[in-house]
Amino acid sequence: MRAEDLRSFLAAQERKTLLRVLTCGSVDDGKSTLIGRLLYDTKLIFDDQLKTLEKDSRKHGTTGEDMDFALLVDGLEAEREQGITIDVAYRFFTTDKRKFIVADTPGHEQYTRNMATGASNSDLAIILVDARKGVLTQTRRHAFICSLLGIKHVALAINKIDLVDFSEEIFATIDTEFRDFAKQLAFQNIVSLPISARYGDNVIERSNRTPWYRGPSLLAHLETVDVETALAAKPFRLPVQWVNRPNLDFRGFAGTIVSGVVQTGDRVSVARSGRATTVSRIVTADGDLQKAVAGDAVTLTLAEEIDVSRGDLLVPPSDRPEVSDQFAAHMLWMAEDELLPGRQYLLKIGTRTVPASITELKHKIDVNNLEHFAAKTLHLNEVGFCNFSTTEPIAFDPYTENRDTGAFIVIDRFTNGTVGAGMIEFGLRRATNVHWQALDVNKEARAELKGQRPAILWFTGLSGSGKSTIANIVEQKLHAMGRHTYMLDGDNVRHGLNRDLGFTDADRVENIRRVAEAAKLFVDAGLIVLVSFISPFRSERRTARELVKPGEFLEVFVDAPLEVCMERDPKGLYKRAQAGEIKHFTGISSPYEAPDQPEIHLETATMPPEDAADRVIDLIRQAGVIL
Repeated sequence: MRAEDLRSFLAAQERKTLLRVLTCGSVDDGKSTLIGRLLYDTKLIFDDQLKTLEKDSRKHGTTGEDMDFALLVDGLEAEREQGITIDVAYRFFTTDKRKFIVADTPGHEQYTRNMATGASNSDLAIILVDARKGVLTQTRRHAFICSLLGIKHVALAINKIDLVDFSEEIFATIDTEFRDFAKQLAFQNIVSLPISARYGDNVIERSNRTPWYRGPSLLAHLETVDVETALAAKPFRLPVQWVNRPNLDFRGFAGTIVSGVVQTGDRVSVARSGRATTVSRIVTADGDLQKAVAGDAVTLTLAEEIDVSRGDLLVPPSDRPEVSDQFAAHMLWMAEDELLPGRQYLLKIGTRTVPASITELKHKIDVNNLEHFAAKTLHLNEVGFCNFSTTEPIAFDPYTENRDTGAFIVIDRFTNGTVGAGMIEFGLRRATNVHWQALDVNKEARAELKGQRPAILWFTGLSGSGKSTIANIVEQKLHAMGRHTYMLDGDNVRHGLNRDLGFTDADRVENIRRVAEAAKLFVDAGLIVLVSFISPFRSERRTARELVKPGEFLEVFVDAPLEVCMERDPKGLYKRAQAGEIKHFTGISSPYEAPDQPEIHLETATMPPEDAADRVIDLIRQAGVIL
């Protein structure tokens, strides 16, 4: 190919629009086969791939002497052996009219999170239904998740129509049933097609075996559906990915425009602060532009020096998004460990990451029938409607208005793994008229009057390790010194402040959250507060530490082996837990996460309580708590 022809070819490819397509449905509905058929019939399979496919079809195929097109997509050995899709497989193909990225997602319920990953950045969903089985529970589940994740266009591919003798009646029945269910969802349009992925009927071209069908072929529909116009028509949004400062004479803000249009001379503002200025240049690797649109990766230079950093969102001053530290959102839970409301996670929205917690799980959604019901937690692949609170305000649009600025992921702070995916519904305008009241007498003044520095002594350990005993002795010694203290004991608090909580993991998290907030108030009062709680989870102890200033939280690990604690068993709790009378008992049926780096480690199997208390007194002297 001549260089000129090559340039013309590449230019033509760049001008093509891109459609991101999701395939989903129940197990064995033919998703992988459909994608393989598309690749084969658009002649995008190389000769060596074709030979490999023929060989693999003989080894793993399920279509007799015919080629098994599903094997083009099911690349994992486990997938081929089981005949199912496990991971999300992405395939690229192109026609004269458009480029496509197709995500083949699993059909099994346990891989719902994988399916949601594929749906999160797709423009159109091909939902497959086996013509012999009709609309199944998993069909409804995937339709709901597609709607929840903002997909507006659906192609209902009623597959294996050849196995029901190309019946128009069966096709119409399935079409009607799905549309009745989809009335509750937010799809803009649904196009139903009778197809045979195995034999290619109505996939690339209309089939003469369905003369009663007058709609487009699947490929013709994919080539013509319009998903670009809506994105460009939305307000301008640019999440700042990087502040580009190669020298003293250049300062630009780089990122990919997720919606709208920007031109040189346009006024833009920082969403959180509202500070506005003018776009002076739109810089790209190929030179400056006068205009940039959604999908363009650009660097904007601004006419004035305003405070902009990674994680900020550049927007039009006249069309700013909402800015709040509380909002309501749907969330798909994607972790093996259950969601714990009250626990602090990391929330990543756009290019910004902030600590956040779920303050309330409003309800759980049955994704099979869309009914709502009460729940205290979410398990793997479950969907709930939650209230979130972040440690600082973030800028966002409702997900239904902008998928890029309304979507977020939830990250576990210790494992750094993604545990949830969320879609913001609306901001919570709570306590907007409530501000911090300036006080003339502050924490430092109160503490100085008492001749001490306020602090939290957080005693943690298994039941029977000696926490309360040692904490009581420490408080007695401090009281004898004339120090001002207060004791928060796990059992005592359960009689009042936390009497409404049980002992599930979710309740334990909320138990510690409330106690930590109460301890913070005692610190503000200038007191030395002793907190004696099992507090089994590192995450909640870390959150408690972060509520106060560095040096004001001293973790005391009261460590005794489980067998020693069981021998002591002063309240008879271990025996009852082993007999199954007490559920969620730490050390027996619920885990205890020992501190990684406590300020002091007391091994109380051999250390008398009096000696342990003296070591704590020495610690707080060294820490400057006692002046």
